[in-house]
Amino acid sequence: MDPLTAIAASGLRARMESLDLLANNVANASTGGYKADREFYGLYAAAEGDGSSTMPLIERPWIDLSQGMIHPTGNPLDLAISGRGFFAVNGPNGPLYTRNGSFRLAPDGRLTTPEGYAVRGAGGAPVVLQSGGSVDISPDGAIRQNGADAGRLEIVDFAGTEGIAKQGNNYFRVTDAAAARPAAASKATVEQERLEASNTGNAEAAVRLVSVMRQFEMLQRAVALGGEMNRAAIEQVAKVGN
Repeated sequence: MDPLTAIAASGLRARMESLDLLANNVANASTGGYKADREFYGLYAAAEGDGSSTMPLIERPWIDLSQGMIHPTGNPLDLAISGRGFFAVNGPNGPLYTRNGSFRLAPDGRLTTPEGYAVRGAGGAPVVLQSGGSVDISPDGAIRQNGADAGRLEIVDFAGTEGIAKQGNNYFRVTDAAAARPAAASKATVEQERLEASNTGNAEAAVRLVSVMRQFEMLQRAVALGGEMNRAAIEQVAKVGN
């Protein structure tokens, strides 16, 4: 494969991966607490030719943990985190973490996520409330019901996104315990009767989608041009040979 076609094909592959990330972001634009996926681009030396050609590729995706807009709901069990941090919940295979604070009360009194995962209190025990009682949650996560102490939410943070990965239904899980140790979130405040929206901006996503599609079309033309140049060169060689 000639260098022009190889570089264009590598660029096409990188843009296809970008389109996958963008499509997922657009699909989750209305998902509460969703964090957008972004990508790092890099270059590597091509093996073709003298090795001087470089090709683009996505080195790795990364998770944008920037704050989404917080909006009021009027539901006392809707919670949002302002600042860095995650709600901790008991998943089927261990702790999971989320920014989506759309919680509800299970028949047994446990505070749960829409998927039924128990919201963790300080120390990892599930938060248990009485049905029908007024609930007040302070900015530091302390819970009071009917004027009595009912525990404290476990709000954790990570130094970065290394060691954590997304899981279905807007959860995060720890994939490398050495790189991602959950610690008490020191710069987070809890806002009751509010939810955080996705940090994927519809307008931004649309602009990026159009831009990537245009790049994709240009690279397709480059691949076609490379093919035409190769064909023309072969025809010229054939004529000279005759």
